[in-house]
Order: sequence, then C-alpha cells, then structure tokens
Amino acid sequence: MDDIIARRQFDPLYIWLDIAFLLVLAGLLLWKKKYMTVLIGLLFGLVYFAVDYGLFHLVFHARTISEGYSLFWVLLWMSMSYGFTNFAWIWLWISKDKRLFEWSALILFWWLCAPMIAATFGRGEPIVIQRTTGAYHGYMAILLFVGYLGLIVWNLSQKDKSRRVDIPWLLAIGVLVQFGWEAGLLLGGIRSAGFENFSDKILTLVTNSLLETNLGMPYIYLIFLAWSARFTEQLRRRKAPLSLLSRLEEHNAERVRGDALGEYLGGPCAERAA
Repeated sequence: MDDIIARRQFDPLYIWLDIAFLLVLAGLLLWKKKYMTVLIGLLFGLVYFAVDYGLFHLVFHARTISEGYSLFWVLLWMSMSYGFTNFAWIWLWISKDKRLFEWSALILFWWLCAPMIAATFGRGEPIVIQRTTGAYHGYMAILLFVGYLGLIVWNLSQKDKSRRVDIPWLLAIGVLVQFGWEAGLLLGGIRSAGFENFSDKILTLVTNSLLETNLGMPYIYLIFLAWSARFTEQLRRRKAPLSLLSRLEEHNAERVRGDALGEYLGGPCAERAA
C-alpha cells in the first residue's frame, strides 16, 4: 500500500474547460431548483480543499506538482471540481432524483470527454500533480470501517425492514461515483500518466474506488436524513417535519422513477386504456 501513487498529468486547458462545465452544471441544477444539491456541492468542495491542501499537503507532505505551477491554486480548482461534482451527484443519488439518469450521463460523459478535448486542443506545458497514499490510507480505512460498522449494527438491531438502512445502495453510490471519476481520468490519459506497469494504474483505480469517496457515505447519508426530515430540496421547511427514524422509513419507500412512472401510468396510458 505504501507504493500506491495517485498521479495526474493534463494540459492547462483542461482546467478552463472544467471550470466552464462546473458553471453549466451548477446553472442546470439551479434551473431545476436543486438548491440544496448546489449547496452540498459547494460545501464539500471546500471540505475537499481543506483535506487535500491542509492534510495531504501541509500535514502529510504527500502532494507535489511540476515546477512553474501553484499547488494552492491547482488544488483549489481540483477540490472544487471533484468535490462539487462528486457530492452534487451523490446527493442526487441519495435523494433518488427522478432525473438521475440524465444527471449521471451528463457527468460521466464529461469525465470521459474532457481529457480528450484538452489533449487534442491544448498547447501548454503539462501540469503533473501527484500524491502518495501510504501516510493516510490507514486513517481513511478507520473512517470507512467505523461508518459501515455503525450501519451494520443498526440493521442487525432492527426487526422491521422499513427501518433498516439500504447498505448495498450506499455502497453502490460510494464505489461507482469514485469509479466513474477514476475511470474517466484513466481512459483520458490523466490518471497515473507515466506509469509503465498497467497493474499500478489498476491498483490506484480499484483502491481509490473502494475507499476514498465510499468512506463518507454513512456520514453523508445521516446528514441527508437529518436535513430532509425538516427541509425540502428548495430550502423550505417541510409542512410536517419528521423524526430521523420516520424519514428513514419514508426514504426506504421512495423509488428513483416511481413518481414519474406513476404520473405516466395515470396519464396518457390510463386515457388510452379507457
């Protein structure tokens, strides 16, 4: 594990393209009144930066960048970019947004296409930034284990299925969100650039996908339940606030496309059947 290195190499154009995409994504979310989703993205972008620059760089000295570029500003962009995109997407997943497919396709297509566009049209000196992971993966593993241990103990204590946390759903979100990001970087030639051994690239992909975003899923889910028990996505107070347990039961009964399907079956289909 000490030998795992997370490295990126990309043209400076990639930064400007990605900033433009973030503005488009935020604009679309605001257009669809996903106000809490935008706030969560911004908040965790700042959290990413505090962790990446404050811990990984200042405490663990794990970050390095190619000469001529500012580590502070590049990390600020990286943190806001993936912090915003990852957690906005996670919030959409957890809230079982009815347009989840469209949001997911938008983000995944961008992660795949952006590196290729920047590689084709960029002409600047490549930015190479990397971090070693041996100094802190143990701390991350503790957070991962403690979080899921809490969920497992809770589920084991609940006889009523409606009161159990859907752990496979959270695992799928935590792993797939990070995997989509890592795979897009790898296929675009950004992640693990310069590694000759393909197994080293896959090791970084698999380890990060299982650990890094996934470790926060139990905690972000608790935040989601506590918030949505009292407030709506549009930042309004619910007419009838719920307890945390009641909100869990309500959320378990929700489906990603259930309401949309119900409206469809009760609309044109019902008319044709009549």
